[in-house]
Amino acid sequence: MSQPIVDLRSDTVTRPTAAMRQAMATAEVGDDVFGDDPTVNALESRMAQLTGKEAALFVASGTMGNQLAVNVLTRPSDEVLLEAESHVYYYEQGGMAANSGCLANPVHGERGVLPMDALVRALRSADDHVARVTLVCTENTHNRAGGAIVPLSRLQELASVARARSLKVHLDGARLWNAHVATGVSLAEWCATADSIMMCFSKGLGAPVGSILVGSADHVKAARRVRKRWGGGMRQAGILAAACLHALDHHIARLADDHARARRLAEGFAQAPGVSVPKPDTNIVIADLEPGAPDAATVVAALAERGVRTVPFGPRRVRAIAHLDVDDAGVEQAIGAFREVLTQAVGAAR
Repeated sequence: MSQPIVDLRSDTVTRPTAAMRQAMATAEVGDDVFGDDPTVNALESRMAQLTGKEAALFVASGTMGNQLAVNVLTRPSDEVLLEAESHVYYYEQGGMAANSGCLANPVHGERGVLPMDALVRALRSADDHVARVTLVCTENTHNRAGGAIVPLSRLQELASVARARSLKVHLDGARLWNAHVATGVSLAEWCATADSIMMCFSKGLGAPVGSILVGSADHVKAARRVRKRWGGGMRQAGILAAACLHALDHHIARLADDHARARRLAEGFAQAPGVSVPKPDTNIVIADLEPGAPDAATVVAALAERGVRTVPFGPRRVRAIAHLDVDDAGVEQAIGAFREVLTQAVGAAR
């Protein structure tokens, strides 16, 4: 009998639980573009309260939420300062330029932390020759840094410096839930460090679709208008919002299970030859393949043949993410497959 598939490519691959499907099936709905879908309205109200912001907007994806934030917090030709491997810069197809006419100023940080001196250096004098820096984007947890938690103190310091210079701050909090559960810091405390925050329901919380953008009432009102122009105005979206409300009630605390399984994955992967695996902060495991080991594409393909799906995260880096649909048995299956692949490949190379 073939082994089951263990899909560690992302926490976006989760499927709705039976209870979540039931919540979706029985959701009260209306027309959200007219503002009368009660389930969407309930979700937006609840998220504004949880994050300590004035208003919230349900959007189709994290990318849409991030791009809406950039659009309403800037003007065309403005400069946006962000960490060089942040999702907004790295994975959103140059959306800041295409959607909002903004110039990105990417700065290399350490484990997702934007250096404070880089922010200060980026602020130029009022010279008509140069772009105006008006927005700083942060990310927590940081995907390409392996789900690293950017410390609250660093975000607070950055926000203080930015606000003293009349800059806006946007937080890409796609996995902020993970930082919240791992640290015990409330969502409101995290969100106080930014003017706008985007959070995903379709990653660690296991909902099939949807993210939220929170901020001031004026910013959210402006974002709602732009969302419509971009084709993001959904009608009976309460079916989707019901899944998100169910996730808020049932899937936040259990993120600690994902974190524990990620630590077990990292420990198991680290016992294979030819690889270095840092201890994860949250649910993302990064395996760096050392000289003498095969490249990431080869390892990913070999794992897939053994029923374990991962993604290459660079030429010599493999990423695996623990999530709602991966249990302890799946973790052990993935560890066994990873050790087998690396042992065979490194042994053959020697």
